[in-house]
Amino acid sequence: MRLTSIVSKFFLQRQKELEQHNHAAEALQSEVLTHLLSRAKDTEYGRNHLFGMTKSYEDFAQNVPVNSYESLKDDIDRMRHGASDVLWPGIVQWFAKSSGTTSEKSKFIPVSHEGLQHIHYAGGKDVVALYLQNNPQSRLFDGKSLILGGSHSPNYNVQNSLVGDLSAILIENIHPLANWVRVPKKETALLSDFEVKRERIARETLSKNVTNISGVPSWMLSVLLKVLELSGKKHIEEVWPHIEVFFHGGIAFTPYRKQYEQIIASPSMKYMETYNASEGFFGIQSDPKDSSMLLMLDYDVFYEFIPMEDFGQPHATAVPLWGVELHKNYAMLISTSCGLWRYLIGDTVMFTSRDPYKFVITGRTKHFINAFGEELIIDNAEKGLAYACLQTQSEVSEYTAAPVYMDDKAKCRHQWLIEFAREPEDLNAFAKILDDKLQALNSDYEAKRFKNITLQPLEIIKARRGLFNDWLKSKGKLGGQNKVPRLSNSRDTLEQLLKLNACQPIQKL
Repeated sequence: MRLTSIVSKFFLQRQKELEQHNHAAEALQSEVLTHLLSRAKDTEYGRNHLFGMTKSYEDFAQNVPVNSYESLKDDIDRMRHGASDVLWPGIVQWFAKSSGTTSEKSKFIPVSHEGLQHIHYAGGKDVVALYLQNNPQSRLFDGKSLILGGSHSPNYNVQNSLVGDLSAILIENIHPLANWVRVPKKETALLSDFEVKRERIARETLSKNVTNISGVPSWMLSVLLKVLELSGKKHIEEVWPHIEVFFHGGIAFTPYRKQYEQIIASPSMKYMETYNASEGFFGIQSDPKDSSMLLMLDYDVFYEFIPMEDFGQPHATAVPLWGVELHKNYAMLISTSCGLWRYLIGDTVMFTSRDPYKFVITGRTKHFINAFGEELIIDNAEKGLAYACLQTQSEVSEYTAAPVYMDDKAKCRHQWLIEFAREPEDLNAFAKILDDKLQALNSDYEAKRFKNITLQPLEIIKARRGLFNDWLKSKGKLGGQNKVPRLSNSRDTLEQLLKLNACQPIQKL
């Protein structure tokens, strides 16, 4: 009997439990909130915000403010120095290092033992449960899982406390049995130098029977290209004949899909999106035919949502899951067993269905362009680029965009810096198609583009090959879960990239 057939039986009960997502969302979420408040009522934060007296969601929303990283930073910093019972009971040993805020280079997200088990690992198990449910003929466990990881380092020299990429935390704490089916070896997976790591991963896995891969699309693509280079093969399935699925997350997959389809030509290859952030595991693509993700309701995560039209306004009010409307853009708040309370995660989502609640990620609360009232979000950008690529037989590797507020002719426009994997024959035609599609997708953008009165046609600058990797490398962010900011009202990132675009590559990957 195949190993996958045996292992699959252990997921049957969970597959049945997940059916509650179809009809019991409010009950599941209310139970989560009650559990979190009960566990944290004797912490400093719980006592200060009356957790022990909180009997309803309305009480919770009244007693606890909406928090950003800045508002919790002092408490988190004390936790990093070893203080106990601050935001969550006990001492938290792990902190996931995430991209910074306006005032900080990095954020350090607490990852408690309960959060690790009841959020992050729970999500990983459910990915497998849902995949096996949709693919009963899978041979997932009859080979190896290639999992990309980041790195970690000591935290303030506090004994047994470390900071690092979430992926590194997951690999470091993974159940020993999982190491039987995981590659590369731990020492390789946790290397900090991505270029060295990529080479070693490729060499270690060339002779393995890899059936599935997991990671951020951009960094996994780099590893797979190195595998092809070392093997001399054209397609990945020539190296790993039984590869069947890529579990991906961290950034949008759309810009990379064509490149993956070129190097993995097998028609049976599957792609499954997950939403596993440093702050928690929130969503899984449960239906291969639907790009929306299932919101995971019975982990240690309680969700709230602020309508984006009210976001940043004094009157902005969050609603619980059962108060959301379909096809409306929301900023997401979470309360978790890692000690994040009504925490503004920074992502925006839109619900596509109820019972079950399914959603798509539409962007970031800070990563959009609204310099002239156009409210261009990442979802618009991804769809516009995908359409322009389809129409021009081109492929985009990386991009970023920002406004030109006024040039020497008093003209305003959006400026896009794009690194192509396959360049369009006519860059101006590509720009026109993209601009027209953005107008079709976004009525505010269309209004501002009307007769070129407010906004001129967008401008595209072609990035040299490897530019975005060079920029990440210059920031010490090559590999792991690091990503390029896509859209911004500020030109800071774009100006740095434009300056680097005029230089020679730091080193080709």
